[in-house]
Amino acid sequence: MTSLHQTSLHHPMVSQVLDRLHAASDRVDPPLLAQMGDKSDDQAADLLNRAYIPVTPEVGRFLYTLVRAGKPGTIVEFGTSFGISTIYMAAAVRDRGEGLVIASELHPAKARQARENLREAGLLEHVDLREGDALETLKNVTAGVSMLFLDGWKILYLPILKMLEPAFLPGALVLGDDLDLFPEVHKPYLAYVRDPANGYTSVEIPIGDRIELSVR
Repeated sequence: MTSLHQTSLHHPMVSQVLDRLHAASDRVDPPLLAQMGDKSDDQAADLLNRAYIPVTPEVGRFLYTLVRAGKPGTIVEFGTSFGISTIYMAAAVRDRGEGLVIASELHPAKARQARENLREAGLLEHVDLREGDALETLKNVTAGVSMLFLDGWKILYLPILKMLEPAFLPGALVLGDDLDLFPEVHKPYLAYVRDPANGYTSVEIPIGDRIELSVR
């Protein structure tokens, strides 16, 4: 645990890993994503399996801030990829001295690399990384969730949200990332969290690829 006046994001073990991963994503992702337009669904999925598709540093710091200042409880992440966003949130969990990040990643190679990145950053003990279909790996999360970060396959945002709602603490935060990507796919999710009848107050945050931040 760090001092109340310090942040793990500035510790060399953490900052060096984040700098390396952000630089790798800047190098690897553009040529992969440039090929997406003319690919079949299976080919596009293969490209995405190799891409980092990370949060930006600005969004990472936003996640850190929400977790660090938020309610005690468990953080759940859908779509860990290589663990960049997970590092930001795990650093906040360590700094506040309470909680756990339950992270989920479908692809075994990404999950293995995410564990290594978290270990290198000294944050693995603050993360329960679950490999496989999130609708299965997260279904036993039944209580104590203070924040849900949705950053995996966009079509699953709403099913994952509805599955985990019974586990939410009062005032739980929900973040749906990448509103600029596949906007048609996001419509059912956004309609749900923007409807007061479902118990949410929701606002769009214009950082990164845009985020929907909701509180329940």
